[in-house]
Amino acid sequence: MAQNQRTDDRDCCEPLAHDIDDEQLAADVRLLSGAANDTRYELLRLLSAADGAVCACELPEAVGLSQSAVSHALSTLFDAGLVSREKDGRWRYYDLTPAAQSLLNTLDTLHTDD
Repeated sequence: MAQNQRTDDRDCCEPLAHDIDDEQLAADVRLLSGAANDTRYELLRLLSAADGAVCACELPEAVGLSQSAVSHALSTLFDAGLVSREKDGRWRYYDLTPAAQSLLNTLDTLHTDD
């Protein structure tokens, strides 16, 4: 069979359908957009490698950026649902959410399939 040949009974140019609603689509895009930056992705990997929640004060030196830049990145990750945050006095502690861990696990799986 040629590569371009159809294997279903759908007519050519018939609109495609999917089963994801607008709310889920927006949530997925928010999650993927949250991780789609070198700094934010590196922060996710650092949090993944840590044993439990990490104080925000430990992260700037690890990624070579200012506290302000790291704070902004963490806020974006939090808004995307990729990290949880807990305040203890003047310190904020961050940890991965299950969604972030699943995303990183999926990416790890993709890399091992090469």
